[in-house]
Amino acid sequence: MSEMNIDHKLKLRSKKGQLPFVEVNGEEIADSTIIMTELAQRFEKDLDVALTQEQRNIAHAMISMLENHLVWVVLSWRIKNTEQMLKGYKINLQHALGSRLPNALLNFFFKFQFSRKGAKKVKAQGLGVHKPEEIEEFGRKDLKVLSELLADKPFFFGDEPTTLDCVAFSVLAQIHFILDEVKYGLKEFMQENCPNLVGHVSRIKERCFPDWEDICTKLDLNAHIPKPEPETKENKEGADTEKTAEQDKNESEKELEKDNSNEKTEKKEEKTEKVEENKEKEEAAAK
Repeated sequence: MSEMNIDHKLKLRSKKGQLPFVEVNGEEIADSTIIMTELAQRFEKDLDVALTQEQRNIAHAMISMLENHLVWVVLSWRIKNTEQMLKGYKINLQHALGSRLPNALLNFFFKFQFSRKGAKKVKAQGLGVHKPEEIEEFGRKDLKVLSELLADKPFFFGDEPTTLDCVAFSVLAQIHFILDEVKYGLKEFMQENCPNLVGHVSRIKERCFPDWEDICTKLDLNAHIPKPEPETKENKEGADTEKTAEQDKNESEKELEKDNSNEKTEKKEEKTEKVEENKEKEEAAAK
């Protein structure tokens, strides 16, 4: 079995509109939980095979908390602190988006798009109605629960990692690996009050990502695959570069226009729903 990561440039999505997703022999599988379950069945690699039913129940509850609560706490901080997020994760938008537009323009476009879309999602999830300090407190409680479950064990259920360890790493890493110069309350709380979670993140990283430094420094999604010698080519300048930049700009403008159109449609639908709701109330009152 060969495996390759695809750089989606924040544009590709699954048919469900989600990330991550994988393709196995041409078949698309979306949603991280479904992906792990499906791959475990196909390749007979069940990480939870040694767990008791009680442990499986605990794992299910913890994974639900991580995926349906704590990750939204992190997203809530991101959309309110986009500048710090870009700095904290050392995100170069030209590389991430595959664009030649100036980073200043991309930053403006990204902040507008990311914050607006993210705010809608967080509000729809239910967390967005709370104050930032309340949301952070929710996150602290989640971290404390995970810390108490882990205790002094290497992994949540003993000496070997399970699905819960993988899911926990995927969320905790987003907190732990933010640069120290970027202040984030949950990271500080985890370092000071949940050092065992910090150790857990390090163990998973060392065990599963020996090429972590290559991935982060070279931004190589497939550091595990041998690379051919690079061909020497002359850099194209002038008209080609200007044309590419203009295409990027047009794509960004189209994306923004599309989002504005979608937002207007959503507002119109909301207005229609409110009118119908008020009409129903008036009819009920008349009866």
